[in-house]
Amino acid sequence: MKLGAVVITMGNRPDDLRALLDSVARQEGDPIEVVVVGQGVEIPGLPEGVRSITLPENLGIPGGRNVGIEAFGPGGTDVDALLFLDDDGLLANTDTGELIRQAFTADPKLGIVSFRIADPETGQTQRRHVPRLRASDPMRSSRVTTFLGGANAVRTKVFAEVGGLPDAFFYAHEETDLAWRALDAGWMIDYRSDMVLLHPTTPPSRHATYHFNVARNRVWLARRNLPALLVPVYLGVWLLLTLVRRPSGPALKAWFGGFRAGWKTACGPRRPMGWRTVWRLTRMGRPPVV
Repeated sequence: MKLGAVVITMGNRPDDLRALLDSVARQEGDPIEVVVVGQGVEIPGLPEGVRSITLPENLGIPGGRNVGIEAFGPGGTDVDALLFLDDDGLLANTDTGELIRQAFTADPKLGIVSFRIADPETGQTQRRHVPRLRASDPMRSSRVTTFLGGANAVRTKVFAEVGGLPDAFFYAHEETDLAWRALDAGWMIDYRSDMVLLHPTTPPSRHATYHFNVARNRVWLARRNLPALLVPVYLGVWLLLTLVRRPSGPALKAWFGGFRAGWKTACGPRRPMGWRTVWRLTRMGRPPVV
């Protein structure tokens, strides 16, 4: 099984990027081909054999990763699976590539593998980085219904069948959009605690547009993927959860601005999942209403 890797970067963490690329190069088995996508910046000084693509502007996380996918042929089909890694992450072990090959080879219906993210100093995994509701034990691997965007591997047949990430999302919920489409097509997603990406603990709200994008993209996510009956239920639940968390005044204002924008702006093609998929998600512990 041939592996590739896509890394997007703003060019502001050259030392971290080099450490990540070195950790990919140390992987056991056949070499993993790497493409680094510069979001509006050139990336000089890359190791020999690492390809780079310079975009004229920042296309956002899904847009940049989609460019990286196409660098491996249409839909990434020059390779069997692609790793997507944050530029300030680091593969903790040298056997991750081999574990990915083994996982995809053993299960033909496995489409996506989500890695465990651990802080490099404490070794701890944040609850939000375990992609399931029962997230108290990050060391337990399981089938899941979504995955972590900067620490995963995707079988390229998934892209060929359901398409890439939603460019317009720019940041937030693009992984769940792809996950729901993949699950609806019959693919499975695994969370693997033994595949570890070391990454500093950071709050998601560090991004200036976090609250706006989270709300807008959640509306788009529902409009694009859910049966019509579930759209108001899903969004109503998340509205209540947001209010219960008592965000600051400016954060709540940005959130409601994004919520309105999600209804007023185009969300892309609508392909609602089947009720069989809704039932599958429910049986897996994550009904698409929360």
